[in-house]
Amino acid sequence: MTDALFKKVDYKIGKLLNDIEMGEIGLPDIQRPFVWSAAKVRDLFDSIYRGYPVGFLLFWESGGDKSGMRRIGEEGKQKTPHLLIVDGQQRLTALYAVMKGKNVLDQYYRPFQIKIAFNPLREKFEVRNPAIERNDEWISDVSVLWESSSAAYNIINSYLQKLKSRKALSSAEEEQAISSIQKLARISEFSITALEISADVDEEEVAEIFVRINSKGKNLNQADFILTLMSVFWDEGRKRLEKFSFEAGQIPQGNTPSPYNYYIQPRPDQLLRVIVAAAFRRARLRNVYSLLRGKDLKTEKFSPESREAQFRKLAQALDYSLDLQNWHEYYKTLRHAGYVSGNMISSEVAILFTYALWLIGKKDFSLDHSSLRAIMARWFFMVTLTGRYTGSPESQMEQDLALLRGLNTGEEFVRALEQQIAQVFTDDYWNVTLPGELESAASRSVGQFAFFASLCLHEATVLYSRLKVAELLNPALQAKKAALERHHLFPRKYLQKIGIQEDRLINQIANYALVEWSDNISISDKPPSEYVPYMESRFSAEELREMYAWHALPESWHRKTYADFLTQRRILMAHVIRDGYLCLQKHSKSVEAMEHG
Repeated sequence: MTDALFKKVDYKIGKLLNDIEMGEIGLPDIQRPFVWSAAKVRDLFDSIYRGYPVGFLLFWESGGDKSGMRRIGEEGKQKTPHLLIVDGQQRLTALYAVMKGKNVLDQYYRPFQIKIAFNPLREKFEVRNPAIERNDEWISDVSVLWESSSAAYNIINSYLQKLKSRKALSSAEEEQAISSIQKLARISEFSITALEISADVDEEEVAEIFVRINSKGKNLNQADFILTLMSVFWDEGRKRLEKFSFEAGQIPQGNTPSPYNYYIQPRPDQLLRVIVAAAFRRARLRNVYSLLRGKDLKTEKFSPESREAQFRKLAQALDYSLDLQNWHEYYKTLRHAGYVSGNMISSEVAILFTYALWLIGKKDFSLDHSSLRAIMARWFFMVTLTGRYTGSPESQMEQDLALLRGLNTGEEFVRALEQQIAQVFTDDYWNVTLPGELESAASRSVGQFAFFASLCLHEATVLYSRLKVAELLNPALQAKKAALERHHLFPRKYLQKIGIQEDRLINQIANYALVEWSDNISISDKPPSEYVPYMESRFSAEELREMYAWHALPESWHRKTYADFLTQRRILMAHVIRDGYLCLQKHSKSVEAMEHG
């Protein structure tokens, strides 16, 4: 017979809630936004009242010596949980919040109380509302039934007295009311089956068990497990992580310091990857999870001391990663690389993994801001343009972190990254690979974004305008209509008239340019041979020469065939992108010269 990976335990609801209150079972959701609707909570109580099954709970033994386990930096619970909740957090949060009368948090982290009402005469549950509050047939908040051992008796007497003062009750109705209230009070005796997985089972097997018993098909990942561990052993850290994530997406009021930015509103699990990379120089989370459980990877044994030591490393990295000075200083690096807006970046992973390397360069290798900004701007330009962290981002980041092993100085850190950039940005890349990659109609192309970034680096003006590209791409400029638009240089209807119908040809990257929206409207569907002479008449020959060089437009481009135009412009766009990168490289050398001068 195959050894069972778990044991089945039937818990009475009252026992579950007491264990949560005492800290035997970790329930992190009570301190974070509650995602269930009040109607779903109502339906849960109705199902339990009627004796319907409400699904399994899935617990995982946390491992280690229970008597020696304690929370890090928290005194709220009498004990530290020895059971982690893998599945069933929302159900338990709903039961705990209603039956214990506890507040939960909404999506804006504001506390509120879920009020479930019950009509004993009709045996009906409802979410409390003003009409129910005024109706004596309803118990407007069922939580009062579990306030004490005598609560149900007192509620029955109060309910009947109030109802009798308004109308006559038959003996059958009175018996019905008493029976219904007593039945509702007894749901604390209702049993829910929990599957308790042994601490010896690794997280991959736990994830597999979860998927197989969970009809919703949700997949668990390593970040889920680490966030759960943080809830148990260092909930304050997880709260900080989630608060930072929430505030990064909220425009701050007044002059309050905030992580809000125009690039990314990261999820907690995304920030976790930054923190883990900074703390342990790892991108793969599996071994990190084992370390945070206090597991010795050689002996396979758990140790509270080992767990606490690893959590201290995580705590230090969290402090550093969520430091607002570091957070906002890093985004100067992205602007320095020409990426003035998050709308120009297709990969949030690239932003976050580059931030992790930025933190390591600053903290572990003591690079000054100028040198750090110079190398990390070039690194970000490279990883964004090449899609380095797409496909298998963990594996690639693991390799990049491995480059830093054995290094001791800031100069070695810079040299290691420079060597990687040089291996990618070869002459063949600029002259062959990149022009080929620009043969695309993707609406969010890394090549096109790099081209826009290069225009910002060159301080280029918008095509047929004297306003700077960087100024009009500034995300702080908010208007009903975008200040800049991507415009078809060869308009769609014109191309369709000459027989080019396929979107993949019409929407080629090389057929787009950034123009002011008012010009876009005036150009409309005119062929280039008609609208270009008018647009050129507003500028001098020198202005046009410089503008066409910036925007990768070949000489007399508006008189060329569409196919020739696309081919020539892709090559010129690749050259503009290369020159944008060389601007960053020259800046790096000037910084280095000043430091050694």
